[in-house]
Amino acid sequence: MNVQEYVARGRAAVEAIADYTQEQVDKLVYASGKIIYKHAAELAKEAVEETGLGNYEDKIAKNTDTPTAFWHYLKDKKSVGIIGFDPETGIMDVAHPVGVIAAITPATNPNVTPLGNFMDAMKGKNALIVSPAPRAAKSTTHTVDLIREALSKCGAPADLIQVLDEVTLENSQALMEAADLIIATGGSGMVKAAYSSGTPAYGVGPGNPPVVLDRDYDLTDAAKKTVVAVGSDNGILCDGDNLLLYPAELETAWFNALKAEGVVIFEDKADVEAFGKVLFHDGKVNSALVGKDAETIAEAAGVPLPAGTKVVGLKIEAVGRANVLNKEIMGPIVVLKSYETFEEATAMAVQNMVESGGIGHTAGIFSNDKAHIDYYAERIPVARVLVNQPTPDAWGPVTNGLSPAVSESCGTWGNNILCENVDYKHLINISKVAMPLDVELPDPAVLFAD
Repeated sequence: MNVQEYVARGRAAVEAIADYTQEQVDKLVYASGKIIYKHAAELAKEAVEETGLGNYEDKIAKNTDTPTAFWHYLKDKKSVGIIGFDPETGIMDVAHPVGVIAAITPATNPNVTPLGNFMDAMKGKNALIVSPAPRAAKSTTHTVDLIREALSKCGAPADLIQVLDEVTLENSQALMEAADLIIATGGSGMVKAAYSSGTPAYGVGPGNPPVVLDRDYDLTDAAKKTVVAVGSDNGILCDGDNLLLYPAELETAWFNALKAEGVVIFEDKADVEAFGKVLFHDGKVNSALVGKDAETIAEAAGVPLPAGTKVVGLKIEAVGRANVLNKEIMGPIVVLKSYETFEEATAMAVQNMVESGGIGHTAGIFSNDKAHIDYYAERIPVARVLVNQPTPDAWGPVTNGLSPAVSESCGTWGNNILCENVDYKHLINISKVAMPLDVELPDPAVLFAD
């Protein structure tokens, strides 16, 4: 089947549900989440076996937590017909479907990215066509087939979600050109292609979050949350910590707190450089080690590591381009650098993103000092600042007020049009119906008088 046929089927499916009520739409959103939840373990096993990326248990958690968080967030939101009215301004909001949405999905999340994109798209009565990463085509196709099964059981068109059966650059490009909207989640090359397709697009930038540990924060709690952020799914989360900045005088206590949580820390320059040499080749990330466990990476580096180690810490002397390890690693490794003043830590966090990547995405801070949190937030150029949480919570679980998302845009810093999590509200057109107001402009001569 050629791309135009996929799009035609998607348009027919959208037309078939044109008169669906909010209740009918929400039934489909719920059913799509439920079926992936029910098959969480099966899909997780398949994803790891096919892609070689990440961790089986953590992928199960992704496949259960994502549909749960998405449905919890979406279930009470209005997205069909008249969705709001402000009597003060006389503005009524009316929702309209975008139509057929192209979703370019990554190998790192072959199950939850198609699911999350679809739950958001379905909330607005749209159809979704997925172009999967070639490396994850089998697992992504299985995910889509399960959702299609759920839709059919609800009496809805299965073609509300489809997946390309032949994954090529040409087909992906053709899909992006034919769709009404694109959600591009993947490498910078794919995001650029989406933006140059001539179709409106939401893209995401690369991650590489810096995190600052303030002097007043509990070290044990920070260590526990760091292990969650860095170790989950073998560190392939784009919003997981990469650089962690800590007060110089607390180094011994901080390192002991990390070690108590199972982190193995390397301070010897030769050991640290050995990791850098295998994780990056000619300044580019070694794809063969992306998403691998700590033991596999250490073995490649020729550095002994205790069995069962989940996270590795590497002490470095400088941030930014001075060390290749400051680039996004996408592995269970956190880079550790000391600071003298909080202002210096903030400056280093900014410098690292500007010079080594990740600008616009996510940053974190462990602090109970409101003035420091405000100082950091006002200076760090990112769409999301996570306070006293693991940075992967940037995806918006119920532990914070961010909207659940499988695509996290990075603002103009990251060459994206959005500076927030891609949400269902971005996948509908909202007409503003303006009622007449009885207002009178002020006298300009009085308003602009000297």
